[in-house]
Amino acid sequence: MLPQELIRAKRDGKTLRSEDIAAFAAGIADNSISEGQIAAFAMAVFFNGMSRDECVALTCAMRDSGMVMDWQSAGIDKPVLDKHSTGGVGDNVSLMLGPMVAAAGGAVPMISGRGLGHTGGTLDKFEAIPGYQAIPDQETFTRVVKEVGCAIIGQTAALAPADQRFYATRDVTATVESVPLITASILSKKLAEGLDGLVMDVKCGNGAFASDEKFARELATSLVEVASGAGVRTSAILTDMNEPLASAAGNAVEVVNAVRFLTGEHRDPRLEFITMQLVAQMLLLGGLVGTHSEGEKKAQSVLQSGAAAEVFAHMVRALGGPADFVDNYEKYLPIAPVIMPVPSPKTGRIWAIDARGVGLAVIGLGGGRTRADQKIDHAVGFTDLSGVGTEVKAGEPLAMVHARSEDAANTAVLALQKTYTMGEVEDHFVPQPMIIARIEGEGA
Repeated sequence: MLPQELIRAKRDGKTLRSEDIAAFAAGIADNSISEGQIAAFAMAVFFNGMSRDECVALTCAMRDSGMVMDWQSAGIDKPVLDKHSTGGVGDNVSLMLGPMVAAAGGAVPMISGRGLGHTGGTLDKFEAIPGYQAIPDQETFTRVVKEVGCAIIGQTAALAPADQRFYATRDVTATVESVPLITASILSKKLAEGLDGLVMDVKCGNGAFASDEKFARELATSLVEVASGAGVRTSAILTDMNEPLASAAGNAVEVVNAVRFLTGEHRDPRLEFITMQLVAQMLLLGGLVGTHSEGEKKAQSVLQSGAAAEVFAHMVRALGGPADFVDNYEKYLPIAPVIMPVPSPKTGRIWAIDARGVGLAVIGLGGGRTRADQKIDHAVGFTDLSGVGTEVKAGEPLAMVHARSEDAANTAVLALQKTYTMGEVEDHFVPQPMIIARIEGEGA
């Protein structure tokens, strides 16, 4: 089918054949399809949607537009597992989860991304570590996964090139917010990793990409059904993102938070709960445990024994970072020159936090991007963020701001104070559940 005929068919609400979708995706990758044709197709899908089979076909075609990892040929006989989060604030789960799953017997070739909008990026966090090769060559990536069990890197040009070009066009044509196109974009990269099992963490709330629960459920269901249709055991959990997940938001500060989590020095309760749930589900999908409860116990075991922290240290060293990073992280990570408290403007209980506002305040400090080519300041951000339900007195710190200058710190103080909603201590407070829903795929 000619590209314009495929576009016409989708424009008119017809169902596309898998072979035509595959040819179109191949044309995106080899540049035989024009930017205008990509944009027209994206808009047609945006308005008319895709059936589940069409979305599976698009996902697999974009996955197959580049390299698909073959871990058996590389000599890896462990279950190959990964997790994807749709993004949030203070969401540094991947930093602990990858090493924990590896320590429990899985192989984790995690392709992570940079910050998007107000949400932080795992890749940006790892780039705060001196010498860390965030985008290594394929040989190094394979070697580290084989030797360490875990490698967390960024997307290379060899993986799902059709998606890279497709997304760039969607980004400038107002066609990003399409469930089938989001699904195909996320999964084409993940499935190119050659996975046996995948767990999706779909965030929902004021700090999430999907702030509406109905949209989040639709996206989670689509991700699970399409990944399962592509032959990968997949499940998803909808998790609350109506406040930062960790007590730190930034890049280096979230790395510190993760190292302290792994070593047992400090673990934020909400962060620990979600991390344990995701690790347990990954171990279950990989057949490394028989029940979810066994997975939670295994996750706790690799933390308490220090095995997960050891894997993290080995991964950092294998990808070019300091050999003694876990023991001496404060010596290596950048430190902001100005650190000051964010005083609470009144006495009361914290009833709500605008997590998106917190993420935007990090960007205001220079810890995120307003342009794709912009360099970020890895040192800035917030630590000791007080959570919803906490009682504070006027003048007591809601958090600590880490800034490049006093002016930047003062601006961030005002911005962060606006994200907190205070109520009376005496009023009845009911905490919201962290897991909103679980969605299981076939065979999960």
